[in-house]
Amino acid sequence: MPEPNGQQERAKSAKIGPLNGLVPYLRPYRWTIIGVCVALVAAAALTLSLPLALRRVIDGFGASDYDLIDQYFTALIGVSAALAIATGLRFYLVSRLGERVIADIRAAVFDHVAVMSPAFFEKVMTAEVLTRLTTDTSVVQSVVGSTASIALRNILLFVGGLVFMLFTSAKLTALTVLLVPLVVFPILILGRRVRKLSRLSQDLIADSATSAGEILQAAQTVQAMTHVGLSQDRFRDRGESAYDAAHKRIRARSALTAIVIFLVFSGIVGIVWMGARDVIAGTMSPGLMTQFVIYAIVTAGAVGALSEVWGELQRAAGATERLVELLAMENPVKDPPAPVAMPEPAQGAISFRDVHFAYDSRPDAPALNGVTFDIAPGETIALVGPSGAGKTTIFQMLLRFYDPKSGEITLDGTAIHTTRLDNLRARMSLVPQEPVIFADSVRANILFGRPDASDTDIAAAARAAAADDFIRALPDGYDSYLGERGVLLSGGQKQRIAIARAILRDAPVLLLDEATSALDAESERAVQQAVETMSEGRTTLVIAHRLATVKRADRILVLDGGRVVASGNHETLLRDGGLYSRLAKLQFMASEEAA
Repeated sequence: MPEPNGQQERAKSAKIGPLNGLVPYLRPYRWTIIGVCVALVAAAALTLSLPLALRRVIDGFGASDYDLIDQYFTALIGVSAALAIATGLRFYLVSRLGERVIADIRAAVFDHVAVMSPAFFEKVMTAEVLTRLTTDTSVVQSVVGSTASIALRNILLFVGGLVFMLFTSAKLTALTVLLVPLVVFPILILGRRVRKLSRLSQDLIADSATSAGEILQAAQTVQAMTHVGLSQDRFRDRGESAYDAAHKRIRARSALTAIVIFLVFSGIVGIVWMGARDVIAGTMSPGLMTQFVIYAIVTAGAVGALSEVWGELQRAAGATERLVELLAMENPVKDPPAPVAMPEPAQGAISFRDVHFAYDSRPDAPALNGVTFDIAPGETIALVGPSGAGKTTIFQMLLRFYDPKSGEITLDGTAIHTTRLDNLRARMSLVPQEPVIFADSVRANILFGRPDASDTDIAAAARAAAADDFIRALPDGYDSYLGERGVLLSGGQKQRIAIARAILRDAPVLLLDEATSALDAESERAVQQAVETMSEGRTTLVIAHRLATVKRADRILVLDGGRVVASGNHETLLRDGGLYSRLAKLQFMASEEAA
């Protein structure tokens, strides 16, 4: 899997080849692209026809035929009107194409990233993904929706202008062609530097956004630790680094543009000077000279525009490369090619068979080391052990956020890696220790468990989670907006909404990561009863730290160092001594005495 940033990526953006990655997103709109091309060719042809008409007008000034002059000017107005229509149509089609393609790319990137397992986010930070979804796609949009058509238009004008110049005056055209190497050389030299600086600027902007995202997501901790000043300085430093890179890029592009324009128009002045001498000598008419000058200006303008467009194309190539790389990253956890259907109805029988697993970030420290156990349908199991024993990892393996290095996990007799992820996860309901609250209404947050539920079901789930009273006390009740990550709620209120979400989901397997840890004693008793009611007839796994939770479990699995070191009920494990007995004395008994 490639890293999100780095010198290797910047080197690969030295050409505009990465823009080929846009082809799959352009292909569905081929008819729009054809329309753009037709409008482009028409606009270029009409632009190139104007000097021909103007030559006839100028050479006709010596005649006394007013009707002929009127016809020439009328034709010029007609050509201008057709040119305006073709240009307007091109702008409409290409702008719509840019918006449509970039919307498709954003959707593709989000769809791809949204299903990635947590292993993906160990290597790519969320802020980096968001930067690619916003900044990089905006750069690509400018190319698809504007720059590409401008480039094609100027290529047509350059080629067409050069052809008409040749027919107008072969001698002056030959002198003009000699200017081409003088213009191309700085484009090649400075263009390479612009490409490198463009990619560096984009990478530094992504780093700056990543830093800002971390700081803002932990704003309370940053402020409480009086780290605001240092965080501001760090973000400012990264912003200055991004500015310096952007400034160098702008300076290089400005130099490129200035040099090209000076060389082009200086050459034109010299050529016009020679043409003026031919007019005086009578070997060229004033109209023909005017026609050649206009074609030369059109051609020179096209070259100058192409030098600017080239810089934009290089910048977009870097952005496209970053997006394509993101889309090319494979999900370590995927649906099998031929998924097996889960048995119906769901029972909730769970089995781990010699499961070994280590996180990629800690390959030498096994999180699970030969874990084996069976859970019968409807059984309530408490997972107990010190920090790092593997309790949360069991949840993540069961949800198939990760796949084991070896061993097998089954649900209702079906190996979970042989079935579809959505079918597997539809049979489970998770209440994490740190509840997830979305920046939406209370109703929407609870509905996250089952989007098709009725208002009656939502209220019943909230009552079961001891949340209905405080929800109705909010300014807009169930329609109250909770703010980002539920900032308007207390820790206990967040947890009760998360529990209501799980109750509403009504899944056959419940995964509770100390679901009552943030509740007061009264709310805990109410929720505990709701959890017990919800657990009836369902398989329940509880990561437990409180004595009351552990004692209600049918069986306790004691984990240490990624292994199941003991199994049994509370009384049996206490009599046997060992790790559970020590943990009980240190944690559970203290909780019981406090209660």
